[in-house]
Amino acid sequence: MRRATLFLLILASLAAAKDSCLECHAVLGDSLQKPADAFKNDVHSARGFGCADCHGGNAATDDPQAAMSRARGFKGKIARTAVPELCARCHGDASLIHKYKPQQRVDQLTQYRTSVHGKRLAAGDTAVANCVDCHSVHDIREVRNALSPVHPLRLPETCARCHADASRMSKYKLEHTQFDEYRQSVHWAALAKRGDLSAPSCASCHGNHGATPPQVNSVAAVCGTCHVLLEQLYNKSPHKPVFTAMGAAGCEVCHGKHKIEPPSVKMLSGDGSVCAQCHEASSAGGRAAAEMAKQMTGLDQALRRSEETLELARVLGMEVSEAQVELTAGREHLVKARVAVHAFQPAAVAQPVKEGLAVAAKTYETGLAALKESRVRRFGLVVSLAAILATLAGLWLAIRALEKRGR
Repeated sequence: MRRATLFLLILASLAAAKDSCLECHAVLGDSLQKPADAFKNDVHSARGFGCADCHGGNAATDDPQAAMSRARGFKGKIARTAVPELCARCHGDASLIHKYKPQQRVDQLTQYRTSVHGKRLAAGDTAVANCVDCHSVHDIREVRNALSPVHPLRLPETCARCHADASRMSKYKLEHTQFDEYRQSVHWAALAKRGDLSAPSCASCHGNHGATPPQVNSVAAVCGTCHVLLEQLYNKSPHKPVFTAMGAAGCEVCHGKHKIEPPSVKMLSGDGSVCAQCHEASSAGGRAAAEMAKQMTGLDQALRRSEETLELARVLGMEVSEAQVELTAGREHLVKARVAVHAFQPAAVAQPVKEGLAVAAKTYETGLAALKESRVRRFGLVVSLAAILATLAGLWLAIRALEKRGR
C-alpha cells in the first residue's frame, strides 16, 4: 500500500513538472522554437514557473487543442497594451513575490502608469516601451546578471535602442543624441571604464519603471541625490536665486545634461569658459571666477612641482614614501577647492587652497632635502672610491718595490 502511494506521488510530481508547451516548441524549428530555447535561461523557469503562467492553457496535456484551450485562458501572442498588467499579476502580489525576494518592490505597475511610457501606452500608443522591451521576453534575467538588458553596464544601451533611433524619436519631437553624449561623460567613464556599478546611468536620473524626464526646476534636485555637498553650497550661493528666477536648473547651466565633462579651471576663466557665458571678464563675477581659477591653478602647479621632486628623489634611491603619502592630503585640498567653487565666493576657495599650498611647500622642502642628501652621498661615494683606488695603487707600487728588492 505504501509503495503504491509513493508511486502515485512520483507520477503526480512528474505530471506537475510536465510542460508540453516547451516540449512541442522545442521541435517546431525557426521562430517557434526560439521561445523554448530562450526560456531555459529565464529567471521564471529557474523559479518553477512555466509557459501557462503567462499564456494560460493546459501545459500538462499533449493534446494541442486541450493545451491551447481558450476555456483554460489560453492567450497566444499577448497584446502590447496588456503586458504591464500581465506582469503585475505576479509582480504586484506581495505575498507571491516576497516568497522569492522579501525586499522586492511590488509597485512597478503603479509607477509605470505615472511614466511617459505608461501614459502613452494607456492612450493607445503601442510603440512606447513596456516591460518586455527593457527586460526581454522569454529569457528574462535578474538585474544583477551581467547578461540582463537592465544590468547597470547594459542599461544605457537598452534605453538607446529607442532613444538613439532618430526616426523613432522624431515622432515624439525628442532628441536622439543622449546616448552619444553620455558616453563622453564622467559618469560613463566611471561606469564602463572603471567598473563602478553605482555610477549614474539613465535610471539614476530618470527613474526606471516610473521613468519621467526631470523638469527644468528639478534637475538640480536630481543631481543633489549624489552630489549632496555641492547642492548645499549651490543653494547658499548668489547663483541660486538668479537661476531660480530665470527658471533655469543651476547644475545644467554649467555642466550640461548628458555630456558631463570632468571639472577643470577652464570652466572658470578664459575664452569659451562657462562663466564667460554670463559674466564679462571685467565684471565682478568675471574677476571672481578668474581669481578662483588662479588660486586652484597655483595649488595644482605647486603640487605637481612637489610630486616631481619627490619622484626624482625616489628614483635616486632616497626614502620619501612618507612625504608622498602626505602629498595626497594636498590633492584632497585641491578637490575641496573645486567643490568650494559651487559657493561662487573666492574666499571659500582660498581656505582649502591655503591648506594645500602648505602641504605642497612642506613636501617640496622634503624633496629638496632628499635630493641634497643624495648629492652628498654621491660626493662621499666618489671620495671613498678615489681613496680606495689610491690605496690600491699605493699597495700595488709597494708590492712592485718589494719585488725589485727581492730580485
